[in-house]
Amino acid sequence: MTMPPDHQPLHNAQTSDQARKEHAALFSILASAGITLGKLIAGLLSGSLALLSEAAHALVDTGATIVTYFAVRTAHKPADAEHQYGHGKFESLAALAEMVVLFILATLVLVGASRRIAQGGGHVEPTPLVFGVLIISILVDINRVHSLRKIAMETGSQALAADAIHFASDLAGSVLVLLGLVAALFGFKYGDAIAAIGIALFIAIAGWRLGRRTIDTLLDTAPKGIRERISTLVAAIPGIVRIDQLRLRSDGAEIFGEIDVSVSRTLPLERVMAIREQIQTVARQVDANTHLTVTVIPRALDNETVLERVMLTAVKRRLPVHHVTVQNLGERLAIGLDIEVNGSMSLRTAHGLASKFEAAIRDELGATVEVDTHIEPLEVVHLAGENAPAAVAAPIAETIASLAAHIGTIRDMHDIRVRQTPTGLVVTYHCHADPSLDIQSVHDANDFLERRIRGNYPDIIRVIGHAEPGEEAILSN
Repeated sequence: MTMPPDHQPLHNAQTSDQARKEHAALFSILASAGITLGKLIAGLLSGSLALLSEAAHALVDTGATIVTYFAVRTAHKPADAEHQYGHGKFESLAALAEMVVLFILATLVLVGASRRIAQGGGHVEPTPLVFGVLIISILVDINRVHSLRKIAMETGSQALAADAIHFASDLAGSVLVLLGLVAALFGFKYGDAIAAIGIALFIAIAGWRLGRRTIDTLLDTAPKGIRERISTLVAAIPGIVRIDQLRLRSDGAEIFGEIDVSVSRTLPLERVMAIREQIQTVARQVDANTHLTVTVIPRALDNETVLERVMLTAVKRRLPVHHVTVQNLGERLAIGLDIEVNGSMSLRTAHGLASKFEAAIRDELGATVEVDTHIEPLEVVHLAGENAPAAVAAPIAETIASLAAHIGTIRDMHDIRVRQTPTGLVVTYHCHADPSLDIQSVHDANDFLERRIRGNYPDIIRVIGHAEPGEEAILSN
């Protein structure tokens, strides 16, 4: 299946990041294996506890990088029925396992170094091979730490970040071993054991730093700073009344969360959907790997007018409503309106709909509200129409022009159309009026014209008058 064009760049970027992570993890396995073998041979030949400790540390790191490699591959798998948020936490589990092994190794090295100090130090034979292995190890670790940190930061991989921490401790450990061997070369018999203690401390510190971040992820700790930045941007979106809740958690490189926002219940559905899209957009602006579940909650606001609340009640019940009149009778409200129902509906059914609608208005505005509805027939089928013959249309057009001249408020009658339908004539016209006139005055003029023309031509069932600003107003704009 071809991926939509707007998703293609994101897919390509994710594939590229995954390839880089897997390549970095595979390189670490090979480098760790080589360094482990070199340190083990050099440690056995020299008798250095610090170097053997480093070899053990490197052996653990080799096993850890193998785990990291498979964790990175597994974490990239898409969500499935059992892991509906993806497999990102596999990297965190790998990092947690590495942390436990690091603490165990640090304890073993510390015990061994303490025992050697208690026994008066130990015999160490620094040789050129030992120094060569350490120098090569230091150079390799410098390269690994730099590249792994860079890739981990760019891809958000916790497992690669854990490897970078390990190899930074390897680097520090190799330097300590080198210093201990130099001290032993000059006759300081405790130098190697002290270096081993330093290595144990570095291993423990690395485990602590790794463990703190990994546990935060496994405990769904919110990523620092992200929530505040998203909240600020979301609150600035027009139409959002308030943020009711925002929760975030990390899952590998991904950030998942839920946000509940309140909006006015009078907003149209299209605007609500646009707000949801805007929230997703600003969240991805903060972090491209953010995935939010957005819940939009409609709220009744204090500044809603009575008319808005009546119209909203009608929309909920899917009733066409017009001519809403609101009166204040002291401390009571009186509301009158027209509702339209299918013209073929029985009076009993239509009255039942009207009664339920009136009850819904009282539920919305209060039990003491006086509500009266006028039921009108709604034409629910399309009328088959055609242009009326000139003999029929021409007199009607002349009458419209004559009536407009008499009224005076509307003028320049044009686009007059008369159509025949099975139920009667439908007349439409356009006219001009002073653009500064209020709508009520223009409506009254058109309403007066409609009554007069329908009185002259009983076959007319509908008159639709469209008023426009005068041509001089259009030209001035």
